[in-house]
Amino acid sequence: MAAKQNKKGAKSFWYRMRFKYKLSFFNEGTLEEVWSFRMSRLTAVYVFAVFALILITITSLIIITTPIRNYLPGYLDVEVRKEIMQTALRADSLERILDIHSLYLENVAGLLTGTMPLDSIREIDSLAHAHANYEIPRSRKEEEFVRTFEEEEKYNLTTLNPNHTPTDAVFFYKPVNGIVSAHYEADIRHYGVDVVAAPKESVLAALDGTVIFTGFDPQYGNVIQLQHKNGFVSIYKHNELLLKKMGDPVTAGEAIALVGNTGSLSTGPHLHFELWQKGSPVNPEDYIVF
Repeated sequence: MAAKQNKKGAKSFWYRMRFKYKLSFFNEGTLEEVWSFRMSRLTAVYVFAVFALILITITSLIIITTPIRNYLPGYLDVEVRKEIMQTALRADSLERILDIHSLYLENVAGLLTGTMPLDSIREIDSLAHAHANYEIPRSRKEEEFVRTFEEEEKYNLTTLNPNHTPTDAVFFYKPVNGIVSAHYEADIRHYGVDVVAAPKESVLAALDGTVIFTGFDPQYGNVIQLQHKNGFVSIYKHNELLLKKMGDPVTAGEAIALVGNTGSLSTGPHLHFELWQKGSPVNPEDYIVF
């Protein structure tokens, strides 16, 4: 019984929602119907929802595209801070430009009047340079350490030895990134190190120098040799491609070849690197950390 009543109530509700009402407009003098339309409650709900959606859309567009958004709580603070920061940066730039122009005019006026010698002209853009002060004061412990060290080294005769190591103030670049598969062994006439690397990896010059040899060897493949200062010569073997030719100057760390697998003595992509000093082979691992 209750289910029937609920079902009947639901039907009556939708009936009332869909029931159309007529709204008419009459002429007051002649009582003639001028205009009328029919509308149900459900249609009125739909019209109200569409109207609300359009109103919300228009309001959102106005807030997004017009300065009225500045009146929203919390939004003005962000915008104002942003504008203040940009204005401060512009003011700082303008102040610097004005100072530079003022300095330029002072220099010109001094030259025209003869009151400023040429060698005393200040740098026009000197305001753009930071003159750092590297004279950091030492602490008491640092002063004691320096004093002790200088006292201990006072009678160290090795500091007076003119035959300094040929690698003093020389920094060797690692010729290639990889894993050392064979070390320097002069007893078996292996005068270098083998470094396994990815194919076509860049081979870098170990030091500043000049290319003194490029060519192909049946056993060692594509070979390139560089002459460096202090009597050093570096040799790079088994390359896939040589990027320099004889006589080219190179700088330390510059790509001179690509890792390859050329030559009959090569069993895979790697670099055979040799370092000679005054005509004698030396162990590259004594100078370079691979």
